[in-house]
Amino acid sequence: MALTAGIVGLPNVGKSTLFNAITQAGAEAANYPFATIDPNVGIVEVPDERLDKLTELVKPKKTVPTAFEFTDIAGIVKGASKGEGLGNQFLSHIRQVDAICQVVRCFQDENITHVSGKIDPIDDIEIINLELILADLETVNKRTQRVEKLARQKDKEAVAEQEILVKLKAGLEEEKPARAMDFSEDQWKIVKGLHLLTAKPTLYVANVSEEEVADPDGNENVQKVREFAAAENAEVIVICAKIEEEISELDLEEKEMFFEDLNISESGLDKLIKASYHLLGLATYFTAGEQEVRAWTFREGMKAPQAAGIIHTDFERGFIRAETVSYGDLVEAGTMGQARENGKVRLEGKEYIVKDGDVIHFRFNV
Repeated sequence: MALTAGIVGLPNVGKSTLFNAITQAGAEAANYPFATIDPNVGIVEVPDERLDKLTELVKPKKTVPTAFEFTDIAGIVKGASKGEGLGNQFLSHIRQVDAICQVVRCFQDENITHVSGKIDPIDDIEIINLELILADLETVNKRTQRVEKLARQKDKEAVAEQEILVKLKAGLEEEKPARAMDFSEDQWKIVKGLHLLTAKPTLYVANVSEEEVADPDGNENVQKVREFAAAENAEVIVICAKIEEEISELDLEEKEMFFEDLNISESGLDKLIKASYHLLGLATYFTAGEQEVRAWTFREGMKAPQAAGIIHTDFERGFIRAETVSYGDLVEAGTMGQARENGKVRLEGKEYIVKDGDVIHFRFNV
C-alpha cells in the first residue's frame, strides 16, 4: 500500500525535528527557512499492540509489523501559490502525498525565529490553507476553460463536471477547502480526479513545549487549534517534537522510564502514526503461523481476494477462500485450534469485506 502522509507547515514550526523523530533519518533541522528543500521520505513501523499479543500466542520465528510512509515537505510561506519562496516546488511535493499533517507551532521560544514574527497558530494555519486554496482555484479555473467547451456541446460528463467546478470555485473563493464541501459519492469521484490540494484529508499537529506535553489543555494555542479543527471535522494530535526526537534515540526500557517521568502512556509519534494511518482509510489484518506473524495494511472496504493480493498477486488470482478469525476471538481462545473448536474460525468467500484485526489464512490455487 504505497500511500504517504506529507508533513507541512510554515518554516521553523518543528517539521524537520518531528520528521527526525519519526524516522531517525537526520533531516537537517536548522533555524532558518528552507532548511529542507527536497522532500525527505521515511518509512515508519505502525505501532500495534495486537501484533505483540499474537507473537506471544503463536511464538513464531519472526514478527513483521506493517509500515507507513511520511514525507517531510519544506516550509510553505505566504505567496507560495505565486511562486514565493520555493512555492512551486513545495506545492508540487504536496500534490504527490495522499494526506496532509499540518504542524502548527504552539510553543514560545525566543531562540527560534518565527517567519511571521509572532506565535499565532490560527494565522499560521490560514496562511497555509489560503496558499493551497489559491493553487486549487488556479487548477479549477484552468479545468473550467476546457470543460465549458464540451458542456456547450451537451456532453453529459462535461455538464456534470461543470456543475461541480462551479460549486468548487464558489467555495474556494470563500476560502473553504474542497474537503469541507458537500458532494455526493459520485461527485467526489470527479473531485478526486482533479487532484486538488484542499481535497486531501488533513490533521493538525500542535507542537508544544516540553513543560506542556503532559497537560496540553492549559495551552491556549492548542485550544485555538482544536476549535479550528472541529469546524472542519479534523483531528488534532498534540506533540512536543523536541521530546519525541529525544525519545526516538532511546531503547524500549529507557522509553518506558521517560514516559513514566512525563506522566504519559504513549508517545506523540505513535498517536500521529496511528492517526495518519486511519486518516487515509487504512486498516490492518494479520497472518499468523509458526514461521511468521505479520501485519498487513489494506484499504478499508477491501474484499478478501484483493486483500490477499497484497501478499502476492497469485493469492488474488487463485483465491479460493479465507479462513478468518477476529483478533479478539483468537486471543480469547488462546490458540487457533481452540478458536476452531469454539466455532470462531469462519470460511469466507470472494465477497467478504475484510475487517481491521482479522487474522486470516488464505487458500488459493494457481
